[in-house]
Amino acid sequence: MLREAGHEAVAVDLPGDDENVGIEQYADMVVAACEGADEVVVVAQSLGGFTAGLAAGRVPLREIVFVNAMIPVPGETAGEWWDNVDSATARQQAAAAGGYGDFDLAVYFLHDVPPELAAEGEPYQREEKDIAFTQPCAFDSWPKVPIRVLVGADDRFFPADFQRRVAKDRLGVDADLRPGGHLIALANPSRVAEYLLADG
Repeated sequence: MLREAGHEAVAVDLPGDDENVGIEQYADMVVAACEGADEVVVVAQSLGGFTAGLAAGRVPLREIVFVNAMIPVPGETAGEWWDNVDSATARQQAAAAGGYGDFDLAVYFLHDVPPELAAEGEPYQREEKDIAFTQPCAFDSWPKVPIRVLVGADDRFFPADFQRRVAKDRLGVDADLRPGGHLIALANPSRVAEYLLADG
């Protein structure tokens, strides 16, 4: 959809299952993928927020868009993030209110993804190794560019109210809600594309 609108869209395949490759190397891969670009919009989903922190200052940046993302502060590790923002409490409270029970990958990640699409993606699933959660996000500050935060209103892993709080506390940004769960780009791709193509 982004390409049809005249943009170059690059999805960087990050080797999460490599125990020797973490967010520092992920950022290197993102920077390499942006080589030759005049203007870059970095779109970071979930754990990708930590890669964005390290890559953003190294590319000709136009904008950062977080999509149901972990938003780090300088020096934080992804492993520390969970307790620092108290994500577990938010998730448990939302589960109790929504009646969808204990943590389960299908229930929390795939509840609104079309079953045929979930099945198509199954062979590509890879376990994220610990190194991505232990490397500090060593950046000084977010670049002085527009930053937007897209929140799936139906996200069960990072509930919407929780994400809105974190975005406000850490970025001073009011998050934008759209229908969809944690994997909103799979569940509601047209809405995500429309959001990315719209002016901030």
